[in-house]
Amino acid sequence: MNPSSLSSWFSSFCSSALRSKTLTPPSDPQNTRSAPGEGLVRRLGLFDLILLGIGASIGAGIFVVTGTVARDTGPGVAISFILAGAACVLNALCYAELSSRFPAIVGGAYMYSYAAFNELTAFLVFAQLMLDYHIGAASIARSLASYLVSLLQLLPFFKENLPSWVGHGIELFGGVLSINILAPIILVLLTMILCRGVGESSIVNSFMTMTKVIIVLVVVAAGAFEVDVSNWSPFVPNGFKAIVTGATVVFFAYVGFDAVANSAEESRRPQRDLPLGIIVSLLICAILYIGVCLVITGMVPYKFLGEDAPLAEAFTAKGLKYVSVLISFGAVAGLTTTLLVGLYVQSRLYLGLGRDGLLPSIFAKVHHTRHTPIHAQVWVGVVAGVMAGLFNVHELSHILSVGTLTGYSVVSACVITLRWKDKTATLNSGSWFSTWHEGVICLVGVACCGFVAGLCYRFSASFIILVIAILIAVVAAGALYYRQVYAHPPGFSCPGVPLVPTLSIFFNIFLFAQLHEEAWLRFVILGILSIGFYAFYGQYHADPESSNQTITYHRAAAEEAHCEPH
Repeated sequence: MNPSSLSSWFSSFCSSALRSKTLTPPSDPQNTRSAPGEGLVRRLGLFDLILLGIGASIGAGIFVVTGTVARDTGPGVAISFILAGAACVLNALCYAELSSRFPAIVGGAYMYSYAAFNELTAFLVFAQLMLDYHIGAASIARSLASYLVSLLQLLPFFKENLPSWVGHGIELFGGVLSINILAPIILVLLTMILCRGVGESSIVNSFMTMTKVIIVLVVVAAGAFEVDVSNWSPFVPNGFKAIVTGATVVFFAYVGFDAVANSAEESRRPQRDLPLGIIVSLLICAILYIGVCLVITGMVPYKFLGEDAPLAEAFTAKGLKYVSVLISFGAVAGLTTTLLVGLYVQSRLYLGLGRDGLLPSIFAKVHHTRHTPIHAQVWVGVVAGVMAGLFNVHELSHILSVGTLTGYSVVSACVITLRWKDKTATLNSGSWFSTWHEGVICLVGVACCGFVAGLCYRFSASFIILVIAILIAVVAAGALYYRQVYAHPPGFSCPGVPLVPTLSIFFNIFLFAQLHEEAWLRFVILGILSIGFYAFYGQYHADPESSNQTITYHRAAAEEAHCEPH
């Protein structure tokens, strides 16, 4: 390739990468369809969305993570969940505003970043999120298979007659392969349910989610009678740093906002129900987690909690074996809903990229009678089934959460940029450097400071460096507050913009710094591969204007009058 051709190709790449979604107001966001007879159907009410959020967040972890973290933090684990919940509220408020702004299309974090930033950023967000979802789905399927086999082995007939390769897995070729038969079967069944329609999958999710919530409430009620308040003293035995560390661990127990946001096109009243579904489901999850924490640490001294099944072991120690069996059923219900919602979200993300041309158009096809993206759903099920059936994906758990934290950070930044996008002028005439560029630099600065502060905390580095990083982040947040002009969006409005989203970005990247070093390496490698795929496929096929689906952006005529300079 000669220099002129290379320069032309690079210019075309940059031009494509910097494209963004055109924001156009539809006549009726509740009736927006991709094409007659081919669109998704609005069948989900507020109650369905709340159960969707709870189903995505609460899995078997409520019966395991609460106890394992309590071994390090003591009864103060309840404070860890409160801190993590408060941090998640920041993200939830950002998701709630954007879901209210764009109530007529699937895509979640991917679509928000496409509208607020550019095409390449949106594709990178999708890639990071999708790897999390694929590995997570396979891992959950294997865990669910193991729990089901354990329940079956309670029956005399199955106790000695189930080989390990059925549900627990058997390693071959020195651990290169780990065969599990039941996990792919579970994925096939759930994929079939999801392909039948959102109504059927919503019924299954609602039933299983209500089952596990009832079981958790029964567990808390039964355990409350066994609580010895002396076990809560001292409440914070290992200091406040252990509480903060615990909060970084349990933060991921609240994830699920993107699941509700991705149901936008199937919500009956998206502008009202999506924000409520996100926030209410988060609050319910927080109450359940805190209740379980207080019960488990009150029943047994935190030092004696088990590692594998702490909650079940605590009830067994009190002679309540029937509750232990109930906990196993709750874990199965929890894993089933988490897996079901995860597969649902993945297919809707593929649907969004297929419509925009960033992935092959087959992913954009919606069944004309089932009104589900069957091709995308089957692809998701196949990928998860192969991974779950052949590999021990639990070994990859330490590179998870990268996509979640990346997506949350970008969503928070989207709230800020969409408030002042197209409303900023250049700092001085004749200068290419605009207040938009200044704002983006401030957002990047906040993220970098969050990462540095996280490293300082993780490796107990100099306190002075930590303070400097926080001060620089405060200065950047101040610049965002005083040097930008913000519009008041219609619908739900995240309070405290830009401070709340800025704090959300800082804390998300702070947590990013706590991840395993291999997770950082995964972030870089996947980013490079994604840019390569976009460079040789995406940029030539993507066209944000060709999507039949319209992005809703309710820009009232009087909005300019509500713009307030800080």
